[in-house]
Amino acid sequence: MTGTLRIRDHLLNELETGVRTGEALIRKIRPEDWSFRPQDNFRSLLELVHHFVLIPASDLAIMQEKSEGEVGSIENSLSGVEDPERLAVTFRENFEAYKAYILSLSEDDYLNRSTKAFYMEHGHLQVQWQIETMTHVFHHRSQIYNYLKQLGHDVSFFMLYA
Repeated sequence: MTGTLRIRDHLLNELETGVRTGEALIRKIRPEDWSFRPQDNFRSLLELVHHFVLIPASDLAIMQEKSEGEVGSIENSLSGVEDPERLAVTFRENFEAYKAYILSLSEDDYLNRSTKAFYMEHGHLQVQWQIETMTHVFHHRSQIYNYLKQLGHDVSFFMLYA
């Protein structure tokens, strides 16, 4: 295995850590927590979790140059869903589909294939999109962690790496 593919796999493993620990955070959410919003200009916990769960699916669609409408359909696909278990399972399924796509790329495509999001002037390489997805997941995982801390849940820093 080349160094490039080892790095790809390390990035996927790190993303899987974000997904696994994100699933654990989601499963801690109680029905009365969904409407929590730390400030008026922040997402509610429900809105945040929906966005978080859909990151692998929406980022994959963006990487594959899907239209704004197609990405919008993905981003609205969890409307009304408040079951933590269903959300955690969906997050895992979205990650597995994303992972399968990344693993399907040849090394040349991974390093050199550029795709352009509907909202961008210029494209990104597939490796760049993978890094973007990973940072996107970890950014919102941190927000969910902070929301749960504010709600008094028993969460600790150590669970983010378990």
